[in-house]
Amino acid sequence: MKLLAIPPSLNIRFVTVLLLAMGLSTPGIGEITSLDSGNIDDILNNAGVALVNFYADWCRFSQMLHPIFEEASNVVREEFPNTKQVVFARVDCDQHSDIAQRYRITKYPTLKLFRNGMMMKREYRGQRSVVAIADFIRQQQVDPVKEIHSLEEINALDRSKRNIIAYFETKDSEHYHTYEKVANILRDDCTFLGAFGTVSESERFSGDNIIFKPVGESAPDMIYLSSLNNFDLSFAWAQDKCVPLVREITFENGEELTEEGIPFLILFHVKEDTESLEKFQHEVARQLISEKGSINFLHADCDKFRHPLLHIQKTPADCPVIAIDSFRHMYVFSNFKDIEFPGMLRQFVLDLHSGKLHREFHHGPDPTDITPGQEDTAGEVASSPPESSFQKLQPSETRYTILKRERDEL
Repeated sequence: MKLLAIPPSLNIRFVTVLLLAMGLSTPGIGEITSLDSGNIDDILNNAGVALVNFYADWCRFSQMLHPIFEEASNVVREEFPNTKQVVFARVDCDQHSDIAQRYRITKYPTLKLFRNGMMMKREYRGQRSVVAIADFIRQQQVDPVKEIHSLEEINALDRSKRNIIAYFETKDSEHYHTYEKVANILRDDCTFLGAFGTVSESERFSGDNIIFKPVGESAPDMIYLSSLNNFDLSFAWAQDKCVPLVREITFENGEELTEEGIPFLILFHVKEDTESLEKFQHEVARQLISEKGSINFLHADCDKFRHPLLHIQKTPADCPVIAIDSFRHMYVFSNFKDIEFPGMLRQFVLDLHSGKLHREFHHGPDPTDITPGQEDTAGEVASSPPESSFQKLQPSETRYTILKRERDEL
């Protein structure tokens, strides 16, 4: 029996249809904007939402993502035809290493989300598929401000979350547009609500206003006192309220926190032990506010993070415990109760920055720190500090696959 020969063009068409069904290819040319140092600021600043693919041509995962990214762009463009509402863009990091360095791109491909030119903390880490990427963009288009229809709803707010409530005469105002822009950027950190017209009238005795309701039933409200039209002032105020000085680290946000690239000062505490957490928060604010940009202040559930505790020869029974993870080694604070002694917690952090903690682990106490009767041990070499545990929450070498990577536990 003679077999029919299939023309090469039909072979290609069949493969294309098959790949499309799998979400791995796209017909035509996707609407992807190539960014360079000359156009990046203009394009991102004028985009409501921009999803940017930072890639390298030699990376096979980058090559696999290209057709998926293009097809997702086509799908999204059909739903959101306004070219400034949603932008899909890409950066060749080999050709534009200055841009890669600017946004701290170290692995390829990396998908970063921008709003009005501002890069969001949380990059896209979902499945590398057309459906998942399109769904992610749809979620970004959901109104970040929940409208209040009755002031009674405020009494039913979840006070375990940070809530910002705005009272406006109308939605069609510069005040509201500025508030909405702030809410879009901080939507993952706070709950934003808005009351309008007659619903908000009783709260607008001196005009439109915004208040912050902190966590806790008894926590007093805080009022925004600066210009409602000024985005920079509004954003700075809301960010200060929505992003706490001491954040909780979990397995879900650990990768994001490690990508900030600065060491951790961590309080390990039993979840129910709120008293120790409050003391830690108070002392961090009192002693370490000036170090905010050089170290992350975190708290962690002792039970969930047993493994890092074992690294420093502690168990949940020893909590509360304070430690520094430098992404190279871990160092333990002498005694939790010592945080209330003036300057001790601050000195612990300064000793990390100066290299003293690492030096003393290897070579014993510095000569000026030797206590009477300890002189004979000054020259002894101490044991090496425990290796970093939280470094393991950084993106793995196998992170960039078509399917979402399962998180390995510490």
